[in-house]
Amino acid sequence: MKQIEVSIMGQSYLLSCPEGGEAALQRAVAQVDEEMCAIRDAGKIRARERIAVLAALNLAYQLAQAPRAAAAAFASAPAADGDFGDLLQRLDRALAADGNLL
Repeated sequence: MKQIEVSIMGQSYLLSCPEGGEAALQRAVAQVDEEMCAIRDAGKIRARERIAVLAALNLAYQLAQAPRAAAAAFASAPAADGDFGDLLQRLDRALAADGNLL
């Protein structure tokens, strides 16, 4: 496992990271840093621990809402070049000629 150094709200942390996961971890760190700095900059809360808890709650809420938002966007999106069912039927016909692999 690899270790990378990151900075959140000006404080350095050494984090373990699986090989190939550096970019994803850096994106997560950037989200946490952005959320924590926004809470701090709002000026009402100064304690780092409280800022971290609020940031964690905000990010967890956003993550919980993501599947609902994605499902709503998919349901309301117009199908490109016809219906998705039509596309699945065409794929089924194309794969049927392959000797019914499934």
